[in-house]
Amino acid sequence: MVVDYIARWPIMYEEEERRILRAIGPYVLAIEHVGSTAVPGLGAKPIIDILAAVHRLKDAESCIGPLEGLGYEYVPEYEDLIPERRYFHKGPQEARTHHLHMVEMTSDFWEKHLLFRDFLRTNPKVAQEYFELKRELAARYRTDRDAYTDAKTSFIESVIARARTSQEERTTTG
Repeated sequence: MVVDYIARWPIMYEEEERRILRAIGPYVLAIEHVGSTAVPGLGAKPIIDILAAVHRLKDAESCIGPLEGLGYEYVPEYEDLIPERRYFHKGPQEARTHHLHMVEMTSDFWEKHLLFRDFLRTNPKVAQEYFELKRELAARYRTDRDAYTDAKTSFIESVIARARTSQEERTTTG
């Protein structure tokens, strides 16, 4: 379910960031609000995506218990798909509230998510195109989350490529 932008999303992120840092702060090098809920004005599935950088991916193991105390569930089976990430979700399956992605700060995962978010934040027309695509795909793949996610991939990859090009141009000219 894709909904119109909810102004409370950044506040929900900040509240959860504080909880997470209280629970596992010594392991976290940086924490960011990513995904569509992190882009002002962009509609999204109403789930707050949080990206937490750790020094070493192995540090995530020490975070499992404290995060479970906050209501997160560790989902190790996704490591087969994305081995450089440790994934946690919060809330019941039919109404997830938060996704937490733990990665090393030097990972491609970290870089791509920030590039994508920042490009959408500074390019409202592209953000609107993404919203329209997500609404269309959510209607088409109502019960198939994997197909919905797969169908967004080429758009996301094209935005990341544009963001990298833009970043490189700024670096060489600025």
